Amino acid sequence: MSLGLFLVQALNGLQFGVLLFLVAAGLTLVFGVMDCINLAHGVQYMLGAYCGASLAALAGSFWAGLALALPATLACGLVLEWLVFRHLYERDHLSQVLATFGVILFLNQAVKAIWGTAPLQMAAPEALSGGITLLPGLQYPVYRLAILAAGLATAGLLWLLVERTRIGALVRAGASNAPMVAALGVDIRRLFMLVFGFGAMLAGFAGVMAAPILSVEPGMGDGVLILAFVVIVIGGIGSVRGAFIAALLVGLVETLGRSLMPDLLRLVMAASPARQAGAAIGSMLVYAVMALVLAVKPRGLFPVRA
Repeated sequence: MSLGLFLVQALNGLQFGVLLFLVAAGLTLVFGVMDCINLAHGVQYMLGAYCGASLAALAGSFWAGLALALPATLACGLVLEWLVFRHLYERDHLSQVLATFGVILFLNQAVKAIWGTAPLQMAAPEALSGGITLLPGLQYPVYRLAILAAGLATAGLLWLLVERTRIGALVRAGASNAPMVAALGVDIRRLFMLVFGFGAMLAGFAGVMAAPILSVEPGMGDGVLILAFVVIVIGGIGSVRGAFIAALLVGLVETLGRSLMPDLLRLVMAASPARQAGAAIGSMLVYAVMALVLAVKPRGLFPVRA
């Protein structure tokens, strides 16, 4: 692999990592604060992409679609919390898994009924079109760099919110000992609702940002959800810092593994089997990293203190 291709794939991995972080941040807070397994979190990513693509087409502007999609996904998250999730907090994890899996099926079918099964396309903003020269003869899309910058900025703002504000202190306290926080007079139900809605909006934001580079289609959040669970397991349940570092790690391993493994295997086998085996091994590397981390630190890299 040439230096230019390696640089492009590394940037792709970082960009994918920040998108994973936007999804995993809300998921790890919901899991850490509420002790609720939300398999339907990937659906919020899909809804964000659909809302962004549809609203951008109606308004004729990417920025208008983004601005309108954020409150739309926040509202969807709050409605789901009110209708479904607040009734699951006292249930066991099996009940949560079954109920949220039902939410996935319902919303995937609802998306097909509203938008159809054909993929939607969302154009990137004109201001972020074109590319930046990384090496002579090698350009990288400006929009992908904008995704990376937006994800890093969001991570910084989220860190300030969680670590430097009263609401963040309540969230961290809730992640450590929710019954004690409730005993001190904090409306834990309202805290749960705010955390859930904010997590849904973050996932929706990731969906809108990914829409111009991916096909917007039913079920697009399922694969992202699996990797988001890997991220929070590696980073530590309830840890925003752990989710950020683990998301970048998973993004790089996933992208570079798929790119490098076929080239490495060509050194010892023919091109065709090397390509097939390399793709399979590249997909397995993320889970091998997760197993290695759990073997060394069973609670993840940055577990929340209990």
